[in-house]
Amino acid sequence: MPDTPLHNHWENPWHPGRRWRRVQLDPRLRGWLLDTSSLTRRLQQCCAGHFRVRLDWQGWARPALDECQALGLRRRQRALVREVHLLCNDIPWVFARTVIPRASLRGRERRLAHLGERPLGAVLFADPRMQRGEVEVARIDPGTALHAHALGEQGAEAGPVWGRRSVFWLGRKPLLVSEIFLDTMDCPNGA
Repeated sequence: MPDTPLHNHWENPWHPGRRWRRVQLDPRLRGWLLDTSSLTRRLQQCCAGHFRVRLDWQGWARPALDECQALGLRRRQRALVREVHLLCNDIPWVFARTVIPRASLRGRERRLAHLGERPLGAVLFADPRMQRGEVEVARIDPGTALHAHALGEQGAEAGPVWGRRSVFWLGRKPLLVSEIFLDTMDCPNGA
């Protein structure tokens, strides 16, 4: 991903999960969107051992305005951006985008820059210092950059998808994790 602006329509209307009325959310995904446990662990249970992470892109870039606001970054400040797909039986179920400010990669958190295809969730939920901010939910519409990144070439034909995001804190070091649930996801809501 180049460091130039992706699209004028990157920002999406993220709102706290508690603000969404249950009937507004996709009933198939409601439990996934509002859950605060480890998505990695839940997907591993659904995939019966056939779960993996595919690293699509990682590098230094300027986050979107709404990402800067969530992390308290200045608009032109660069951060480490990691984009992956979470696959079950080699089918992409979730697109995840992580934005990590440079200041959050000091000390033992430097390891976050070198995850490769290891799941970030396994690292976060294993750290006793981890705290999760409020879960925000958005409907990601076609025509936005986030929709295009999540769905790739299939995105032109696809309708809206749902996502959630949270700021995670390791000590006083924040990072933003956005998870977009793809239509290919086929796991019961309660798994």
